[in-house]
Amino acid sequence: MLQELTIDNLAIIDHLSLEFGDQMTVLTGETGAGKSIIIDAVSLLAGSRGSQEFIRRGADKLSLQGQFSLPVNPNFLALLERLGIDHEDNNIIIQREIHRSGRNTIRVNGMLINAATLRQIGSYLVDIQGQNEHQLLMQPEQHLKLLDEYAQKKIAVSFAAYQRQYSEYERVKRALQQKQTNEKQWAQRLDMLRFQVKEIETANLQAHEDTELESERERLNHFQQINTALQTASTVLNGDENGAALDSIAQAMAALQEISQFDESYAKLTDSISSAYYALQDSAADVASKLDSLEFDDARLDEIETRLATIADLERKYGDSVAQILNYYQKIKAELEQMEAAEIDNSDLTGQLKQLANQLDETGVRLSQERKTAAKQLATDIHQQLKDLYMDKAVFEVKFTEHEEQHFLTTGIDQVEFYIQTNTGESLGPLAKIASGGELSRVMLALKTIFAKSQGITSIIFDEVDTGVSGRVAQAIAEKIKLIAGHSQVLCITHLPQVAAVATHHLLIQKQVQHKRTTTSVERLTQDERVTELARMLAGAEITKLTLEHAQELLKMAQN
Repeated sequence: MLQELTIDNLAIIDHLSLEFGDQMTVLTGETGAGKSIIIDAVSLLAGSRGSQEFIRRGADKLSLQGQFSLPVNPNFLALLERLGIDHEDNNIIIQREIHRSGRNTIRVNGMLINAATLRQIGSYLVDIQGQNEHQLLMQPEQHLKLLDEYAQKKIAVSFAAYQRQYSEYERVKRALQQKQTNEKQWAQRLDMLRFQVKEIETANLQAHEDTELESERERLNHFQQINTALQTASTVLNGDENGAALDSIAQAMAALQEISQFDESYAKLTDSISSAYYALQDSAADVASKLDSLEFDDARLDEIETRLATIADLERKYGDSVAQILNYYQKIKAELEQMEAAEIDNSDLTGQLKQLANQLDETGVRLSQERKTAAKQLATDIHQQLKDLYMDKAVFEVKFTEHEEQHFLTTGIDQVEFYIQTNTGESLGPLAKIASGGELSRVMLALKTIFAKSQGITSIIFDEVDTGVSGRVAQAIAEKIKLIAGHSQVLCITHLPQVAAVATHHLLIQKQVQHKRTTTSVERLTQDERVTELARMLAGAEITKLTLEHAQELLKMAQN
């Protein structure tokens, strides 16, 4: 459920902060007051595409924040766990900023995410039904999706099995096509991979081997210089015909020790000389050790040069370093294993494809039968809903056909289209061609009423879905939306007083000019204020005593 919404610099809204309650909230106001902008804000928080066009003129960015209560949905909780999003307080806070520079920042409970992830999260939080939903019904290719949404529990096992089999079928089909059309390229690629894998394996490269060999080569190439330097250091430290540096420092240390007791500064000087003496003594031992171990190995130098030449040759072919060569090796080895497995396992790809096609056909037929059973129940449910919406003479049917060009589709073997007969004596025809705008609104509302219990969406938004209806049909639509609000929070933009009257909460959206700028404000209406607003919706500009009485009657009927 949407609990709070804060909007800054969105279109004509400079700043707006709203709190929403449960059940049904209606948003009314004159055309252009900004009602749909509020829905746009919720849509952006649910992951819809944002652009700089949304930013209020003169502002550098727009900012949105919405707080939602956590849906009781195990799939949603699993999604949050996978994303590492904390939800201990059972709330979801979504923040989104869109900058004129094009930067788009999204956070969920403080964690940065991208727009695609936000759409995943938003699909569990908000379901926005608007004029575009009518367009959804106008697209026959979307009808199967609506049927599957209705029948999801009944078809879940078969649909999952079909998806697995279809994936394997497509994999083998691609492999067969690749082998049939590119046999020569396949063989050439296989030979090249085998050669490259063998060449790298034969080299037996070790990580960081190149840098270690280069260091060793550097030492051997400068053996004489290193030997001379160590000899000189040893002679100076340990002594020659001119005496030893260590002996001289030892004499200095002994002399200072004799006077260290007379002054603290002498004692410090003595300690300093002593530290230097012992450090030099350790260094002299290290120099002697290095000299003892120093050895020039001409054969080893040749061996290093040969090894580095081998590595250089491999680097020229496969990468700029041993690390890159090894990474490339892992990549081509995996590809080779896949190709060799395909060569062995798919020796009879045609037979394998035929076997998979038989399995897929069997599962597809089972899935189709389950859909047809669900379609009959859907038609029955929709007839009841349409009857409530004063379309009792309407006949609704789900037509099944097979695809003309290919038998197997990602969704199954069915093509589905909704057909309707709106008036007695007429023939059934495609919903997209026969239904009027008001009829489409009622069919969509019938579907949403049926789906409301099973979908588990916490907030459903109706954006002027009652367009094109009036009178008793408007009252019936109001009752349907109120019924949906018993299962989910409903936010509804409407121009119909019948719909506004059944709401639990009523928000009035107005626009005014301040400091030569148009801005939008929202007022939560009291009971008396609701009567006035309903009267305005009934009568327009001039509100009479009769329209006020009619508005009071509408509210009273809704409460009863």
